[in-house]
Amino acid sequence: MALTDLRSPAGHLALPFFGAAHRQLADGLREWAPAQSVDESDDRAACRDWVRRLGDGGWLRYCVAAEHGGALPALDSRALVVLRETLAFHSPLADFAFAMQGLGSGAISLAGTPAQQAAYLPAVARGDKIAAFALSEPDAGSDVAAMNTIALRGHSTMGSGQNDADFELQGTKTWISNGGLADFYCVFAKTDPQGGSRGISAFIVDAGTPGLDASRAIHVMAPHPLATLVFDGCRVPAGALLGDVHGGFKLAMQTLDIFRASVAAAALGMARRALAEAIRWARQRRMFGHTLADFQLTQARLGEMAALIDAGALLTYRAAWMRDLASGSARERSVAAAAAKMTATENAQKVIDMALQMHGGRGVEVGAKVESLYRDIRSLRIYEGATEVQQLIIGKAVLQE
Repeated sequence: MALTDLRSPAGHLALPFFGAAHRQLADGLREWAPAQSVDESDDRAACRDWVRRLGDGGWLRYCVAAEHGGALPALDSRALVVLRETLAFHSPLADFAFAMQGLGSGAISLAGTPAQQAAYLPAVARGDKIAAFALSEPDAGSDVAAMNTIALRGHSTMGSGQNDADFELQGTKTWISNGGLADFYCVFAKTDPQGGSRGISAFIVDAGTPGLDASRAIHVMAPHPLATLVFDGCRVPAGALLGDVHGGFKLAMQTLDIFRASVAAAALGMARRALAEAIRWARQRRMFGHTLADFQLTQARLGEMAALIDAGALLTYRAAWMRDLASGSARERSVAAAAAKMTATENAQKVIDMALQMHGGRGVEVGAKVESLYRDIRSLRIYEGATEVQQLIIGKAVLQE
């Protein structure tokens, strides 16, 4: 189906947070996205289709740096924000497919060896390989240090010592986006089972590696390819280690920090679409001899929705701008990203709920755009750091000032 006859708004791109390259990117994507026709009835097939289209269109090149086939010299948070906001306006599943290419390969961009980067990042940029980020576990979501998956040294593959030894992964990961669909996973596991957050390391695990079972799909309210991964004697070579031994927690947090503001942007895209749908509905729906838009109550509600979107947008663009320009301390940038993610996702939930309410019975009819948005937005308040986690980050920072 064609995505929409609406175009995502562009007025916010005139704000000083953005440069000419971001505006040019947005102009091209605003023309490209509505022209795509993807059958999203099968989420896994649709995601494969989207990755291929995004790769062919050159949009995945913004997930990696130029030296690995990317579009810009380095990962650019503002470009990610523009891309995710625009894609989410048209199709949350398209946004999901794009975002996971970036998040799933982000740790390789940050800490991969030249060989690892050459093996995976150009393929991610082309859409030839689908990426995944495997951090969460049944009993370790917000509390990452509680993970139970372990990676212990096995035998030496070269016979020259412990540093050349394979790692054997044992444990379970769950809620893994692109699980069962990805070509490779960036997996975080304990190399020191008693080390807490300081005992975690990261590994690149190719799909099809013996001992990895990614067949347990998870079905959720807004269809996305999710699965539980089971590692049972899954052996990977020493060269699969990503970054330093015991450096996995820091790497995971650095990766999430890059993409946290982009989650906020995806929420903005969905909220802007809900507002556009509400405006269109208000102008055409007639009640008591008037259009819905003629009533002051409707006008007030639309005004509230627009203000909620702007509040989230300004925090989101500030967070991306701060990261790109290294403005402020690392803690200040992390707090800014937390504020953006919390505000944009929570506000988007409110905006979409208001839009659905304005549609009345039509709003809850399966197939209505506001109905699907209502389901799509809910997970953004949970993944990549739940709202409560963002509140803690901000609260602790305030107390330390």
